[in-house]
Amino acid sequence: MGPSSNAAGAAGRSRCARGASGSAGKAAVRGGELLFAVPSESPSYDGHQEETFGLIHPTAPHYNTLVRIDPFDKSGTKVVPDLAESWTVSRDGRTYTFRVRPDVRFHDGSELTSRDVKASYDKIVFPPAGIASRRKGAYANVEAIEAPNPITVVFRLKWPQGSFISSLASPWNWIYRADILARDMRWYETNVMGTGPFTFVEHVKGSHWVGRKNPNYWDKGKPYLNGYRAIFIRDSAAQVSAIRAERAHIQFRGFSPAERDTLVAALGTKVTVQDSPWDCMLYATINHEKKPFDDKRVRRALTLAVDRYEGSQAISKIAIVRTVAGVQVPGSPFATPPGDLEKLAGYGHDINKSRAEARRLLKEAGVPDGFSFTFKNRSVPMPYEPLGVWLIDQWRLAWASVRAQAAPASRG
Repeated sequence: MGPSSNAAGAAGRSRCARGASGSAGKAAVRGGELLFAVPSESPSYDGHQEETFGLIHPTAPHYNTLVRIDPFDKSGTKVVPDLAESWTVSRDGRTYTFRVRPDVRFHDGSELTSRDVKASYDKIVFPPAGIASRRKGAYANVEAIEAPNPITVVFRLKWPQGSFISSLASPWNWIYRADILARDMRWYETNVMGTGPFTFVEHVKGSHWVGRKNPNYWDKGKPYLNGYRAIFIRDSAAQVSAIRAERAHIQFRGFSPAERDTLVAALGTKVTVQDSPWDCMLYATINHEKKPFDDKRVRRALTLAVDRYEGSQAISKIAIVRTVAGVQVPGSPFATPPGDLEKLAGYGHDINKSRAEARRLLKEAGVPDGFSFTFKNRSVPMPYEPLGVWLIDQWRLAWASVRAQAAPASRG
């Protein structure tokens, strides 16, 4: 199942219910504390090495990025300044030069310079031994990062890359303080300190995360809120109950259609529902170092066996997945056209033909009758549980001789 549609609870980027005073199109209301539910927690605080919503939802407000995606752009593709005031691209497309804002300070009072930007991106692009960088592969084209003066950062590429500026706008590319990284490259795994609109107050594991308005924020007049509190609630029913009782205002990740309808029925005009596509990135990763999955024919058979189109109709009624798509948000300018998508293995509409090919490939690869394997799933119920059940069912339908059993992954 590919990218999907989201349902949230009182204000969010996608199918969300939000308090009437904060409805889109109305003037901003200053003050107050935003309370939102988060279904998961992250193993570390380092955005450069993590990829879970359990980190970015409570922690991103403490940081800025060099550039970002315009939150008001409906296409979701327009890149706008954040810590960079402006930038230029060389005529050959291989040099990107950014002017860094001169009026930014970290929460500890130190001044931000291009040195901090360079150190942060060096950690992402050229991590030293023993330091994890989740998005290093997205910057394989970067030849060098330079900071020729305090307000200038230069990225030199090996070849022109039209998507480079969009890659820099990743919401995970938090800018850290260079002096801290120089002392301890792992400091940000267990500590929080950025330049963002909210300063860190506390994180009580299993309970909550609190941020407070940064009185010295460089973007004058912001943030509007006095603070926010992320409440960690793993169970979906408990999240619905929290919002229904107005102990939380929103769950940014999304609710199932049934949960959404329950909130609308209970809260009526107090909530507004918004709906739009989003990239859910629900993929099954095959361990290609283990037999028989080291054989590409077996891996291809697994994807051919899955009826994504039937699944999208069924699962969208109970979970936060919907549209069959590629790696880009469906309906966005960069989305894969349906005609091109259908050429990929597992994306054709003739599922009987696909499954026949899957069985042929398994037989050709020598997969024995009665072969079984374990499918490890995240311990976050929505949407991983219904998606996992559906995947296993699809594989069982494709060939009765192969059995898959579900097991929770070690990391939620």
